[in-house]
Amino acid sequence: MRTMTNYIRPYLLRMGYGFVIKFFGTIMDLLLPWILAYVIDDVIPLKNIQMIFVWGAIMIVCSILALWANIFANRKASGVARDFTRDVRHDLYVKVTDLSSKQLDQLTIPSLVSRLTTDTYNMHQMVGMIQRLGVRAPILILGGVVITMTLEPVLCMILVATLPFIGLTVYLVSRKGVPMFSSLQRYIDQLVKVVRENVTGIRVIKALSKIDYEKKRFEKTNQTVVDQETKANYTMALINPIMNILLNVGLVFIIIVGAQRVNAGISEPGKIVAFLSYFTIILTAMMNVTRLFIIYSKASASADRIEEVLLKTKDLQVKELPVLTSDYFIEFNHVNFSFNQKELVLEDIDFHLKKNQSLGIIGATGAGKSTIIQLLMRFYDVSSGSILINGKNIQSIDEKTLREMFGVTFQNDTIFSDSVSENIRFGRALNDEQISLAAQNGMASEFIENLSEQYDTHLEAKGANLSGGQKQRILISRALAGHPKILILDDASSALDYKTDALLRQAIVKNYPETTLIMIAQRVSSIMQLDHILVLEEGKILAQGNHASLMQHCDIYRELAVSQMGGQIYEV
Repeated sequence: MRTMTNYIRPYLLRMGYGFVIKFFGTIMDLLLPWILAYVIDDVIPLKNIQMIFVWGAIMIVCSILALWANIFANRKASGVARDFTRDVRHDLYVKVTDLSSKQLDQLTIPSLVSRLTTDTYNMHQMVGMIQRLGVRAPILILGGVVITMTLEPVLCMILVATLPFIGLTVYLVSRKGVPMFSSLQRYIDQLVKVVRENVTGIRVIKALSKIDYEKKRFEKTNQTVVDQETKANYTMALINPIMNILLNVGLVFIIIVGAQRVNAGISEPGKIVAFLSYFTIILTAMMNVTRLFIIYSKASASADRIEEVLLKTKDLQVKELPVLTSDYFIEFNHVNFSFNQKELVLEDIDFHLKKNQSLGIIGATGAGKSTIIQLLMRFYDVSSGSILINGKNIQSIDEKTLREMFGVTFQNDTIFSDSVSENIRFGRALNDEQISLAAQNGMASEFIENLSEQYDTHLEAKGANLSGGQKQRILISRALAGHPKILILDDASSALDYKTDALLRQAIVKNYPETTLIMIAQRVSSIMQLDHILVLEEGKILAQGNHASLMQHCDIYRELAVSQMGGQIYEV
């Protein structure tokens, strides 16, 4: 993956062109005080009005050329900064989508959002400002020093004497300020996290009357960001007053010494006027250099954070593993798994499923039901044991090939801000007939056809204009639309009534006979007709079998069935 230097390289030619134009404009700026000194000292004493007008016209031409060159170069700089940031943000987004679940857990979603927005903006500012001021300011400083050296070497020595002190100030302050901006970005991550939580959970916050509590939590986090940014900016802001003091003290000495030299007839008034103009130019350029250091400090911290993501290596590598002969389609062989490599979330998960069989998983919240699905789809790698599909270890199957086997509806899945048909199609090459068929099998066609524009009806983000049951039926239809080899419904029917739930299961069995169904549910009625059922407790398989055997041999399953089905025990 490319580093920040690699992203700049394609634009070096455009930047070089802009630098040449900027250099030309800066030279025009530097000529103006020199021409003014020449007019005052050499032209005016001749009392030739025509020559004064000629040199005045030359100064006007230089001013126009300087203005044109700076505007043109700045537009070029803006274009490079825009395109550079577009490339970085694009690759960063692509990389984020390619990160494994483990890497996402490590980096955190709020931090990634901050890197895609705030950090790329800081890089945009730096690239733009370096092209605008990174050439102009040094040329003004060096050119000003060289020209003043030819005009008044003695006075120039006073100016040069201040530069080492200025350089030392910039170095010491920047050395302390750069780490502060790195820390600031971490606090911004926390702020994004709080905002994201509040926006996502706004209904819960309002329902529990916790608005004031969340306001205080946000204010506390926001104040921490403000304090950290203030501290960092105060530190970097020390450069300006120290530089002003040094340069203005030098200016006082220049005026005193210059006046004495003019009075003694050693120097000329025009040179002193020009020298003061150059001193002002140099002072302004030095202020711009301090701005560059502040912007660089922020961008340096941001670049490190962006590169941390871009340079992440793919941790779910495809391995060369032998293909085994097996009578089973899906196999979990003594699988153990831990998120933090300390505490096991799943322990000794061992079951086998033949092709076209159906599997139900039931258990208390936090028992590890969804984690089994995440391991099957290889969002995470197992800590020990193995998972096979058709005799192939899933670690030996290409990620795209593996994921294309699945149609899945997760527990907290997402409806996108788009039409009904596009939410079901989801970027796949599906025609309208296939979408309509998937909606029928997903028990969604009835309510869709009653919508104002039916399949063209626009849905709000997260399905805000749908009920819970309608959202689930759209999501199930999306999972069915691709005729997957393995269909996973992770608590996907919790908002459906018993009748719709039953009709859904019947439609899947009837219309998708080649599909292996895995259903995670809280209701026994949703899974009781499936071929195989796992009962999980604290990450372990408490019991497994079909409904009839579990009713006889598993007390917990039987208690759930009795309590949920009104005390009646149903046999399949």
